[in-house]
Amino acid sequence: MSENKKSVQEDLYSYDEEFRDTIATVDSEGKRVWVYPKKPKGRYYNARNIVTIILLILFFGAPFIKINGNPFLLINIFDREFYVLGQAFWPQDFFLLALILIIFFVFIILFTTAFGRLWCGWACPQTIFMEMVFRKIEYWIDGDANKQRKLAKQKWNSEKIFKRGLKYGIFLIISILIAHTAMAYLVGIETVEKLVTSPPTENWSGFLGLVFFTGTFYWVFTYFREQACTVVCPYGRLQGVLLDKDSIVVAYDWVRGEPRGKLKRGQVQEDKGDCIDCKLCVHVCPTGIDIRNGTQLECVNCTACIDACDEVMTKIGKPKGLIRYASFNSIKDGVKKLITPRRIAYTGVLGVLLILFSFLLFTRSDISLTIQKKPGFTYQKEDETGLYINLFDVQLTNKTQRTQRIELKVIDNPNALLSVGDSKDMILEPAERYEGSLLLKFDDKDLSETKTPVKIGVYNEKGDLIDSEKVNFLGPIKY
Repeated sequence: MSENKKSVQEDLYSYDEEFRDTIATVDSEGKRVWVYPKKPKGRYYNARNIVTIILLILFFGAPFIKINGNPFLLINIFDREFYVLGQAFWPQDFFLLALILIIFFVFIILFTTAFGRLWCGWACPQTIFMEMVFRKIEYWIDGDANKQRKLAKQKWNSEKIFKRGLKYGIFLIISILIAHTAMAYLVGIETVEKLVTSPPTENWSGFLGLVFFTGTFYWVFTYFREQACTVVCPYGRLQGVLLDKDSIVVAYDWVRGEPRGKLKRGQVQEDKGDCIDCKLCVHVCPTGIDIRNGTQLECVNCTACIDACDEVMTKIGKPKGLIRYASFNSIKDGVKKLITPRRIAYTGVLGVLLILFSFLLFTRSDISLTIQKKPGFTYQKEDETGLYINLFDVQLTNKTQRTQRIELKVIDNPNALLSVGDSKDMILEPAERYEGSLLLKFDDKDLSETKTPVKIGVYNEKGDLIDSEKVNFLGPIKY
């Protein structure tokens, strides 16, 4: 090994760090630098095409999928209806939804420490739609990077008007499809179908919501583009605390590649690395960075640079993998290490959370009961019976997919009289929510104080207690 190349391995931090002071898509004057990435090709790009097709089918098809009659996924914050994998979650189950979010974030942390921004490059909706849908249409209409630059500088003529009109028209249609699908995850596919088939005047809020979503998606994928990843998304900046030197990311092998040098025909350059400084890895990058500078917040791990570099290495007779999935330590020391104390700790926390979530999910009650005092109502006394009356608002939710026959009883006072609506017996259909009034009557001799704690329970037709709620029964002042 030459002394020159050996010194490069010893001086691992010899790169010029000025590139970290700014992002690649903004110049020294703060103006936007428009990125025209070269069309990628190669084995990773082909694999991403397959993954994209699967994810797009899932994204556009999931709103139509039903599991036991329930939506596959529905996050209806307006009507407080939530379904995940067909499983219903009600406002009373908010702690379960919060736990799902915590589990998701812990998984993201664990996944990122091990595999970097693999999510961004392969599964993030922003990358999927931008690089694998909108960018493909752009290549088809405008051509590759050089033709796109030429068209951008070209004066307006029939060719440019036609191409711009066709491209932006297709972009708008796709944005409309994305907006309607996104809305289906919020209000349900049935509601979206009504919005589409009804005049806007019948539901202005829904119509304006679709217009807002369409405009947002169109603006992001037509103009904002990679800035969503480099400026808005916090995930790139989180890399600084989530990644370590054993995290596997898209990385340039500086040990093998440095020092760079142009390849001269017919000459053996033993004092040079394998990188011939062709800059194709830069030309294909959708965020405009040079991966040879190391891990950067703009890098979404899309693998376009890997495919471009592998193609060059094949042409010059060098081994592939100068740019590859690797960790800092695996390049420096030649040893891959996936299991670290940090990852073991994250895995342990994730395991505990999953066990806790499973326990809470499978032990939650079939019927949820919520009782609140009727606003403005204290107590009344019946002239005929002399009983004191309290009025409550009651909400009952059947969380199961079967019809439930239930009964409400006062647990700690058998002399109390209770009724909901016309009777104390009720039938709840699957996933039905009942809201009504609960009437509670007590004899004065059973009231020990002004506020008497009362426990009300929900019983199934077998007589088993399903859920209970404590309330205060208001009576006359006791001296």
